Amino acid sequence: MSIQTTIATAAETLPPSLARIARVITDDPTTAVESTISELAALCDTSVASVVRFCRVIGLRGYAALRMSLAAELGRESVQFNAPAGFGSEIATGDTLPDAVGKIAALELLAIEETIGNLDFDVLAAAVEAIDQADRILLFGVGASRLVADDLGHKLLRIGRSAIVLSDAHEASAAASLSATKAVAIGFSNSGSTRETVRFLQAARGAGTTTIGVTSVVDSPLVRESDHTLFSHAREPRFRAGAMVSRIAQLALVDCLFVGVAQRRHAHTVHALQRTADAARALRDD
Repeated sequence: MSIQTTIATAAETLPPSLARIARVITDDPTTAVESTISELAALCDTSVASVVRFCRVIGLRGYAALRMSLAAELGRESVQFNAPAGFGSEIATGDTLPDAVGKIAALELLAIEETIGNLDFDVLAAAVEAIDQADRILLFGVGASRLVADDLGHKLLRIGRSAIVLSDAHEASAAASLSATKAVAIGFSNSGSTRETVRFLQAARGAGTTTIGVTSVVDSPLVRESDHTLFSHAREPRFRAGAMVSRIAQLALVDCLFVGVAQRRHAHTVHALQRTADAARALRDD
């Protein structure tokens, strides 16, 4: 995972003094590249010791390593996306519409690249196996994660799988609490701490159901309640209406899950997709 994505992901779970550092660097990574450790500490209203502690929390030995990692990454990505020197910074008031759109497009491409590049294929295979063998597939998410759950549920239904997307938190926990050894419960939460989704997986696991989590946070409650966890990687801008970039990363994982399941019964999948397409076309022609 890139250093910028590591910082963006960690920002939500760090203590206040370290979270301020994460937010400043996320808003404009060049700030750390161009500032001394004392200047960055002053800008973040914190101490030099806190900056050093922040570097170690994100897996670096010190501030020099942070500056070098950011400079190398920004240079590489600016070349990759043919972007200006300010590439990686937050969407700003002075950005033109093409600038803002370009930043979002680059972040979404990076999210897919990092998510697939860091994908644990053993975990993916185990999740595909569980879904393929399930008689009942329960899916649940809140907010933007609900849209991702809807997408996977729709895809699975089109190839004849018994997929149920639950819209109410109470309904989700109630359905998950019913014992079903050949069922799978899939919970979506980018933060990994959405209370309703965590409780949904808790109820499913307590009933003996196989649980799958889709999140971006490794050390999160959702992970602890999941038998198999798939991780997305995204740098979410503050202009995050509908959780833009993280949603794209989750949808990439959904497509991987679907393809894995669909490919196991290739002939059946092709036939099912054709029949459902014909049925939809018949409705349009009426």
